Amino acid sequence: MTQQVALVTGASGGIGRATALAMAEASFSVALNDLEPSEALDDLVTEIESMGGKACKAIFDVSDINAHADALQRIAATLGPITTLVNNAGVGVISRGDILDVGEQSFDRCMTVNAKAVFFLCQAFSKTLLARERAKDCAHAIINVTSSNATAVAVPRAEYCASKSSAAMISKCYAARLAPENIAVYDVQPGLIETPMTKAVIETYKERAAAGLCLYPRVGQPEEVAQVIVSLATNRLPYTTGHVISVDGGMLVPRF
Repeated sequence: MTQQVALVTGASGGIGRATALAMAEASFSVALNDLEPSEALDDLVTEIESMGGKACKAIFDVSDINAHADALQRIAATLGPITTLVNNAGVGVISRGDILDVGEQSFDRCMTVNAKAVFFLCQAFSKTLLARERAKDCAHAIINVTSSNATAVAVPRAEYCASKSSAAMISKCYAARLAPENIAVYDVQPGLIETPMTKAVIETYKERAAAGLCLYPRVGQPEEVAQVIVSLATNRLPYTTGHVISVDGGMLVPRF
């Protein structure tokens, strides 16, 4: 059986960390990306190795397009050919506020990390897959983690919504291109998830979820998103690609 290898971007905390652990539990070797070295990343490597898994740090800036190819080569040299890309790294807005006050800096930051980096890391990864003979006994997939805000408007963070909507379309475009090559591409859209990124507003989210914003009257946990990602990475949803998987507790279900 071919050893599956996953690159998880933004792996030091939140959904990325939970995904890396879930991948390791599913017998993937895992490359853990973050912008810079950290104790959190070191601890994650140690935790995966204590489980009997293999992991390595992959320190590079996802928004540096020129760094992608070299990073993928280094990972492959350490863990073996990469079979799965999880584009999870992302940023929020610099400050919440009126769309009429959004500045170019915050807009460009969201678009660069949340959309442009996703587009070009998908491209670099796809090229490595297509350039080699791929094992037929394992799945090959790209899983992009976007947001419910790819669909649902949040005026106080409009530039974030725009970037996630762009990433959602990027997922569809790559799905259409790669399906003939038997490579699946998915768009996982988390809703209200308790992570470091949502720490400042999570109590408000919990109140709104309990008051009926979500069908399940609670916010979600990173581990729940991670289990969905692993299901996709291991082809537990066969004959699917290009789909949006909403991990939002039913938040976006239309209701009267």
